[in-house]
Amino acid sequence: MAFPYMEAVVGFMILVYFFETYLDLRQRAALKLPTLPKTLVGVISQEKFEKSRAYSLDKSHFNFVHEFVTILLDSAILFYGILPWFWKKSGSFVVLAGFNEENEILHTLAFLAGVMIWSQITDLPFSLYSTFVIEARHGFNKQTIWLFFRDLFKGICLAILLGPPIVSAIILIVQKGGPYLAIYLWAFMFVLSLVMMTLYPVLIAPLFNKFTPLPEGELREKIEKLASSLKFPLKKLFVVDGSTRSSHSNAYMYGFFKNKRIVLYDTLIQQCKDDEEIVAVIAHELGHWKLNHTMYSFIAVQILTFLQFGGYTLVRNSTDLFRSFGFDTQPVLIGLIIFQHTVIPLQHLVSFGLNLVSRSFEFQADAFAKKLGYGSALRGGLVKLQEENLSSMNTDPWYSAYHYSHPPLVERLAAIDESDKKAD
Repeated sequence: MAFPYMEAVVGFMILVYFFETYLDLRQRAALKLPTLPKTLVGVISQEKFEKSRAYSLDKSHFNFVHEFVTILLDSAILFYGILPWFWKKSGSFVVLAGFNEENEILHTLAFLAGVMIWSQITDLPFSLYSTFVIEARHGFNKQTIWLFFRDLFKGICLAILLGPPIVSAIILIVQKGGPYLAIYLWAFMFVLSLVMMTLYPVLIAPLFNKFTPLPEGELREKIEKLASSLKFPLKKLFVVDGSTRSSHSNAYMYGFFKNKRIVLYDTLIQQCKDDEEIVAVIAHELGHWKLNHTMYSFIAVQILTFLQFGGYTLVRNSTDLFRSFGFDTQPVLIGLIIFQHTVIPLQHLVSFGLNLVSRSFEFQADAFAKKLGYGSALRGGLVKLQEENLSSMNTDPWYSAYHYSHPPLVERLAAIDESDKKAD
């Protein structure tokens, strides 16, 4: 008797759902605490704390409903054979359109078109509610309904433009890959990731946001001086109009080799009135670069990608695996989907491990900025970002360890203060 792969996958999905729901309940209990953590008493105002708690609880309630609907739909799609049914229907559509159903590329593209329509229909109510109810209720949403749907339309157009050639290439590589399939797939995805990292900020991101050079002035001079002192090859310094969509703030950098760029959200500049706090945040980001965190993360992703493709090559010809999910044939895309479901246990473990590494990197970047003399300003900047973004003040340690790639503010401030005590 063949192993019931599909039943095992659905069972594990449900177990993970119950485990994550348990963590959500722990986090909700932490969010309901009426007082600030001791570290934040006198640092965060009571008004901001109350607003943060209300915002976090609203997002928690929403997440409960969203996750319940998601696990219900995903389990039903697998358990009731909707996936193979939809694959057959997409083949019928290819025939109706006057093409050959045996052409796997056309069949796959028709299938993905249907999946995209389905995902838009099921996700749209949640996206609208999150943006125009929760985010708006707490003063974060700045976009109009027109801008929301314009962005949605642009995203769909990009998917239609970029998806077919990428999917077609993957199918051809799998069909012709032979014993070196994992290497060919990894090489293709490696090149694709480099191309996308190069093109996205230059061609795609400007379709959604406006990027303008940071005006001449004291802030620009301080950032350029900092970058120069670290020999960071800063090519351009931009401000992005994040305020057209949200009042959440951020900063990031990108680029290869000698062509680095730094982007500040206009909301960050508006919220951090002290230039030193903004420069301290940039010092933290440059710490990631100086300590090679970006390179390490990229290498880790490439290793994991190669291992995943290696695992896929081992199971792609398993007829029992495909039959367990209701398929008589073994399409490339379906094989990838099934494989992703079968390695869910490993994915959660890997994700947890990557979070631990990421949190360690954040502490190191904070220490780097402090070493440059920005300890006090970084502390102020972190507090200001926590306040203005209404981030959770109280967090459950289990929930935080499992979900957060960045340490909670309490832990980051404690680490900065601890280094002060050691210095004394």
